[in-house]
Amino acid sequence: MTALRTATPAGNHSNPGWFVFGLMASVTFVGLLSELLPSGILPQMSDELGVSESRIGMLVGGYALASALTAIPLVSATLAVNRKRLLLVLLAGFALSNIAVGLSSSYEFIMAARIAGGICAGVMWPMIAAYGTRLVPREQHGRAITLIMAGNTLGISIGMPVMTWVGISFGWRSAFIVLGLSVVLIGLLSHRYLPSVPGEPRSRSNSPLVLLKNPGIQIVMLLTLLSVVAHYAVYTYIALLVDSAALAGGIGAALAIFGVGSVISVVLSARYIDAWLRPLIVSMLALGAIAMALLLAFAGIPGIAHLAFLLWGIAFGPLVTMYQAAVARQVDSGRDVATSLQSSVFNFSIMLASALGGILLTRLAAPGVHGIVWLALGCFGLAAWIAWRAERTLR
Repeated sequence: MTALRTATPAGNHSNPGWFVFGLMASVTFVGLLSELLPSGILPQMSDELGVSESRIGMLVGGYALASALTAIPLVSATLAVNRKRLLLVLLAGFALSNIAVGLSSSYEFIMAARIAGGICAGVMWPMIAAYGTRLVPREQHGRAITLIMAGNTLGISIGMPVMTWVGISFGWRSAFIVLGLSVVLIGLLSHRYLPSVPGEPRSRSNSPLVLLKNPGIQIVMLLTLLSVVAHYAVYTYIALLVDSAALAGGIGAALAIFGVGSVISVVLSARYIDAWLRPLIVSMLALGAIAMALLLAFAGIPGIAHLAFLLWGIAFGPLVTMYQAAVARQVDSGRDVATSLQSSVFNFSIMLASALGGILLTRLAAPGVHGIVWLALGCFGLAAWIAWRAERTLR
């Protein structure tokens, strides 16, 4: 992988180095875990709290909805705030949210804590991507975003299996408390090592309403909606899918295989994203469709379900990176706000995905979780077609 060159105008540190990008990746790592942790320990939370599995699934959906509703106004309102200072406040919010969930026995209080965490996530995801691009030259924006968002992939490949194991072995509360304490550690390191980068004055060019009129941003937002619904509708109920497929090794094996695939695709995308963005997006969407088709048609054949989870992981790995890189190409100023538009759609789509999954589970009992897989297959197929046609936007 080619080394990143640092852009001198970014901040006070002219050469932050690889450690800084790794530290930023750790932020997205815990951000991903904060969002999806209930998915891996869904049965345990459902049993102890005495609520249905679909209501536990809405802990993911409620978190995402809070992110979607608050991202654009809060990112716009905090645009002038120093990036490092804002990130430290958001990390404090993540820590308090997760620890509060781990200490509570009330579903309503847990949902409130999840909503608070979701609000922090709504600002963090678009902000940290733009933060990173201000540390490197324009021609390396895609690679910088890939490195920072690699924490998202490592959260899936390593974090989720580990935290699921912690939740199953020591109780689901332990998983949330360990995660909260990990965020505290990352916050302390960020305070010590991240470069200070000033905010950006608000203007007409970085207004959300102006950016929403950009046709390229509109196409990326549509692709985000379809892709996220496809991935997260299935992932929210992955434990049920594993049981349905009678996967050898259970949920731990499924998450590990999925994670290996995600790591493979992130390594490849870091190398090729700046030069081959559109082929990368089309390929990942097509692989997602193939994985869902395998789960529907051949999951009963030994090894096929494992292959499907591997391909699905490959398709998932660069999901965030692809679309944030695509949005970053559409604008010269207001990148934080532009990525907040995409991030808001991303999080709204997670909420929509978990809600649609819950409806399909309760209203269409016959197909069960396979109804959700059919939904994902359709979304992947449509998104791949749109990406293939959007040659000018994704060139």
